[in-house]
Amino acid sequence: MTNDIRRILVVGASLAGARAAQNLRVEGFEGELTLIGSEVHLPYDRPPLSKGILSGETDTENLTLNPASSYASASIELLLGEPATQLNTAKRILTVGGEQLSYDALIIATGATPRKLSGIPQISGIEVLRTIDDALAIKSRLQKDAHVIVIGAGFVGSEVASSATRQGCHTTVVEAATTPLTRGLGAQMGKICGDLHSANQVTLLTGTTVQRVIGSEQVEAVLLSNGLTLPADLVVVGIGVEPCTNWLTNSGLEISDGIVCDQYLNAGAPGVYAIGDVAKVPNQWIGPEPKRFEHWTAATEQAMLVAKNLLNPEAAKPYNSVPFVWSDQYGSRIQIAGNPQGTDKAEVLVGSTASNSFVAGYRSSERLTGVMALNSIKPFVQYRRLLMNHGSWADAIELAKSMNE
Repeated sequence: MTNDIRRILVVGASLAGARAAQNLRVEGFEGELTLIGSEVHLPYDRPPLSKGILSGETDTENLTLNPASSYASASIELLLGEPATQLNTAKRILTVGGEQLSYDALIIATGATPRKLSGIPQISGIEVLRTIDDALAIKSRLQKDAHVIVIGAGFVGSEVASSATRQGCHTTVVEAATTPLTRGLGAQMGKICGDLHSANQVTLLTGTTVQRVIGSEQVEAVLLSNGLTLPADLVVVGIGVEPCTNWLTNSGLEISDGIVCDQYLNAGAPGVYAIGDVAKVPNQWIGPEPKRFEHWTAATEQAMLVAKNLLNPEAAKPYNSVPFVWSDQYGSRIQIAGNPQGTDKAEVLVGSTASNSFVAGYRSSERLTGVMALNSIKPFVQYRRLLMNHGSWADAIELAKSMNE
């Protein structure tokens, strides 16, 4: 272990940041350790925001990753409610709320922030979903018979639509692409995911954009590119996120849709690492090109790896993981593993699309590159394991035969 590291700062009290701080202690770091977060809340889990919180199945207290006492017992100082505003990597100084903090090593886990639609007025009833406060603001408007417009048919937008429908709202999803999730899943599987909306009395309008939001102090309606004007009590914008890197101007770090890191999660400056949604890192399982991975599993895996690599750089290991993400919508579970991108054709291996229970595989030449499952949790687990072992397309077919017998 490196002995000259006496003080480590972790910027971003996210899942990735909190787990990184805890893992540093697990790996034997005994020096000063501070976890810094812009929100006043203790670090919490975000996936339930669009699922359990909006549906009323859970409350905000159940989102907290660990009680405050666990950080105190591990001698992890919490500095919450103030964002980091500047980083000087040459002098190893981080500015937080006007205070300058020195460090020997730094982990950046500041995550991402929701994209906003240009031209939309700042009036009541227009929300994004990223934080506890966002979720509570949305939930307060999910009243029976309320008119809810969700912009974006990605996973977050679809989960919001699902929760709104369960609360008795009249829900419409507006998607600019001709098919939802085409970029990640291809047209065939994207359409199947999109069909979940209509099967649950939610209107899905594809190839459509919002032209104007109508209302002075409170949203009243939206005008769409297809000429329709829809009444709206709530508009939720879910069109993706952008990494939180604005505060890193003049830091000396390479910023390009995230903090560009090497395969060991080092951000290019001595002692500085990045993890989670903000990090753009090569994944050995996929290839050498740096990518951002906005997944819960990526955050936890990178938090474990960064603690090891930071404290033992001579034995550093590259990031090597099969991407995995899931979504719960309308009582159905969608699971994706691997890298479906780059091939639009997917073949159903197990089950059937007609039954809304299947596993589909994605192929590149003779390689299995990814799988997508709908309501097929047990078969999906076996295919995810096959991806971890770099299984071929022939292996995928053989596995399917054994399951279909």
